[in-house]
Amino acid sequence: MKELLEQINAQYEAFNNDANSQLESGNKAAGTRARKATLDMTKLMKEFRKVSIEASKK
Repeated sequence: MKELLEQINAQYEAFNNDANSQLESGNKAAGTRARKATLDMTKLMKEFRKVSIEASKK
């Protein structure tokens, strides 16, 4: 679970940097990367939910 949380934090940091680049300087490529990061975060969040539910059953 710890590794999963590290992946989520890293993905969020990448998203945050790219989203800010798009917002501040209008960087279109950064917007594309930010959108991709949200898709990857969605997958990680679903995995976290599964792991969390399994951990709560123990």
